[in-house]
Amino acid sequence: MTRIRISLEGVGALDEWRQAARGLIARAIPPEAVDWTSRRDATDLFADSEGLSGSAPLSTVQAATDASRPQEAMPSFAVPRDFITLAEAVLCHSDPSRFDLLYRLLWRLRGQRDLLADVSDPEVARALALAKSVRRDAHKMTAFVRFKELAPDETGSDGNRRRFFAWFEPDHYIVARTAPFFERRFNDMDWIIATPKGTAAWNGERLSVTYDSHETVPRPDLTDDADGLWRTYFRNIFNPARLKVKAMQAEMPKKYWKNLPEAALIPELIAGAEARVREMAARAPTHPPAFHAGAGRKARENVVEGEAPPEGTIEALRSAAASCTRCPLHCNATQTVFSEGPDDAKVMVVGEQPGDQEDLAGRPFIGPAGRMFDKVAQEAGLARDGLYVTNAVKHFKYEPRGKRRLHKTPNAGEIRACRWWLTGEIAIVKPKLIVAMGATALTSVMNHTEKLADHRGRFTELGEGRTLYTTVHPSYLLRLPDEARRQEEIARFRADLAAVKEAQARL
Repeated sequence: MTRIRISLEGVGALDEWRQAARGLIARAIPPEAVDWTSRRDATDLFADSEGLSGSAPLSTVQAATDASRPQEAMPSFAVPRDFITLAEAVLCHSDPSRFDLLYRLLWRLRGQRDLLADVSDPEVARALALAKSVRRDAHKMTAFVRFKELAPDETGSDGNRRRFFAWFEPDHYIVARTAPFFERRFNDMDWIIATPKGTAAWNGERLSVTYDSHETVPRPDLTDDADGLWRTYFRNIFNPARLKVKAMQAEMPKKYWKNLPEAALIPELIAGAEARVREMAARAPTHPPAFHAGAGRKARENVVEGEAPPEGTIEALRSAAASCTRCPLHCNATQTVFSEGPDDAKVMVVGEQPGDQEDLAGRPFIGPAGRMFDKVAQEAGLARDGLYVTNAVKHFKYEPRGKRRLHKTPNAGEIRACRWWLTGEIAIVKPKLIVAMGATALTSVMNHTEKLADHRGRFTELGEGRTLYTTVHPSYLLRLPDEARRQEEIARFRADLAAVKEAQARL
């Protein structure tokens, strides 16, 4: 059998490989009869060979077959979009076998349309691994390119735009794939990114990618004031308390360090990490911020002033909860946030936990989620002043992030510890209908973990003449990024509260 040799430029271009593959498929030439070569791959076994025994260039075979078969009569078939996406990535890899691998998959796709879904297939798995390696290499390029400003006499620029240069050493042919990222990110300056596997340039109007005939582009020796800025920035964001050397090297492999000005600091920062952690611990504050301490003090003063509330009342329960230490959440929260509403309400609404604003004010449902609840409840005809409103967890659980306190979901132990207070509230208020908003509230009321989707919009009998109705927490509506989806979910939430209103009228 005459073998066919296909020689490609091999710089990650899909059109180049696709054109050759279409010609081969149209002539029903099997993968075993094709030798794919690249003029770029150093390990190419055939790039320099002449007169390879038993092989012929594609053009020779085409001349012999095209004479008797017109172009429009050649068989063709549509390939899945997933294959095109996969091929675009795999062709950027530096593995010399990438062309043959893709052609084998293309050949098999004629009779196995779902081939790419079989990730256990060795060839599919291999292609996916190559694509993953390319995506990782492209990600590293976006993270580790460091631009250095060029002097005007180095660029020939007219001085209207500043120009910059960067050097990067990728593993694969990803320059053309990654260059659009830099065009979008640094559109207001002229720049050049040179690599051993191609050069990308942007002049304010046109993005170009070029390839040299030999992959021996030297690394230029350029330094500027930005190097010092990078080092200052890196030194200040380095957190010795969270240092994990192996994880750091996985995200910032050593092979990139020589081109990163801040990398020179890494050995010093690692060596001094333990001492810096001890210094940080010695400087750590031992008291909460003043406004938190003040709010907590005021809450405690309100509890002890005046006569003790009668036993068996919500006021007595609220007074006892003010000094709750049943779980560690009390250590960081400003104060206990209890309930609002009539203590003989027929409907009890149970949320998740207080938020930042509720923690400071000591009142439930006054933050963004509370305002969303009030708005939708009003639209559904459900008056809040007739509801007993509380939370499954009474202390604010959060994670400090700079000056902000970001909400964290209570865990099972914290929900279980705080259920003691919710059980007391239910015993005193004796509601006929409990509305659980969110998974945390549902878990607390049911006293075991349940899927919210299994109970959403349903009435569930709890015994003792009491019913549970489940819906989402209004904070869920605030987190939805898509506006159309958010409006749909708000409409569902409004329908849920309308159902609560109807049930309330029957109680």
